[in-house]
Amino acid sequence: MYPYRSSRLIVLLLCLLAFSKAQAQEFAVYDSLPQLISRIQQAGNSTLVLNFWATWCKPCVEELPCFEELRKQYAEKNVQVLLVSLDFKSQLEKKFIPFLKAQQLKSDVVLFADQDANTWIPYIHEEWDGAIPVTLIIKGKVKAISHGKFEEYADLEKFVLPFIADNSNISLKNLVNCNSGK
Repeated sequence: MYPYRSSRLIVLLLCLLAFSKAQAQEFAVYDSLPQLISRIQQAGNSTLVLNFWATWCKPCVEELPCFEELRKQYAEKNVQVLLVSLDFKSQLEKKFIPFLKAQQLKSDVVLFADQDANTWIPYIHEEWDGAIPVTLIIKGKVKAISHGKFEEYADLEKFVLPFIADNSNISLKNLVNCNSGK
């Protein structure tokens, strides 16, 4: 009676499927430290803000909007935000991808699957004990670390600003202040 009804339904389902795929957050999976190092080096002269987090870490998830705001506010000032997830690769389809779809993050996202944390954590920063969330700023050869969650965007911005302004003369004093916490 309605010969085109089933074909219309199939076309509609295919369009919905294509739309849902288009809305998926792009991300990379890095299995080893050299891959992450290469991405860090790609930042060049930019101020790189690295946030190590995981979907199962409540404080990590709570502070993600702060990093999205930072990316939005400072994209034109040569600032890059890289969200480095420490989720398990085995949970990629079940947890990680659905989380990214729900959050609709605009920042660069990496799933870092290297399980040899005792090797790579001290390489990332000698003051990092492995607890997350943790945020690093890298500008050239200068690094700063902030342990724990940023309660609000203003706290994150205060941590990052010394690296965004004319940072040709970032002093050791500024770094010590950044490293001493929030």
